[in-house]
Amino acid sequence: MATRSDNKLNRLQQELPEGLLADAGWLEAHGYSSALRSQYVRAGWLDSPARRVYRRSRTPLTWQQVVISLQALLDLPLAVGGRTALEQLGYAHYLSAELQEVHLYGPKRVPTWLVDLPLDVKFRWHNSLRLFPGDADAPPEPSPVMLSAAGMHLPIRYSSKERAVLELLDELPERESFHQVDALMEGLSDLSPRRLQTLLEACASVKVKRLFLFFADRHRHAWRSPARRVR
Repeated sequence: MATRSDNKLNRLQQELPEGLLADAGWLEAHGYSSALRSQYVRAGWLDSPARRVYRRSRTPLTWQQVVISLQALLDLPLAVGGRTALEQLGYAHYLSAELQEVHLYGPKRVPTWLVDLPLDVKFRWHNSLRLFPGDADAPPEPSPVMLSAAGMHLPIRYSSKERAVLELLDELPERESFHQVDALMEGLSDLSPRRLQTLLEACASVKVKRLFLFFADRHRHAWRSPARRVR
């Protein structure tokens, strides 16, 4: 009996990467019962940062570990997008200096236990189908940006900067300021015209398209001409 338990523990160490989160459903599907999970928590082999959520680590949890867990382990069709993607892709100097929210975009809701995690940031889920109905068939975007997080072997999937800009514009004026978006758009001189055209054609929001074309004309970037053809 002890040998079987030891084998399961060894298998868990291979199946659940250090630091990542797995919910009870994932562990149950991989053969770890509620009783066994409780035993592992008592023995210190598993930590439970939220109810029915587990990880193999005693180090502080990071938002990057949470996102990788959602994308790679729980296989949710999510991308870090909008403001957060632009901040992480090198445009933080145009936006606020401190990361307070992590914006997640996808066609399926994120787990409710995210709000219970011991983190200084909050996760905000956006239904990507509002902006891009085609996400239902091919989420979250054909050519996302994959970036590695410090100390992690698996990369995080981000919206491309072209898509992240459209996601950010959707937040105007309720949750973003025109001043910050204007400063950001002024600095975005290296967007891909082809990708922009594809995204604008797929975007279902008239407001977002009009705002984008307004800022494109205002700052007269080289990529604006192809984008003008999309209405």
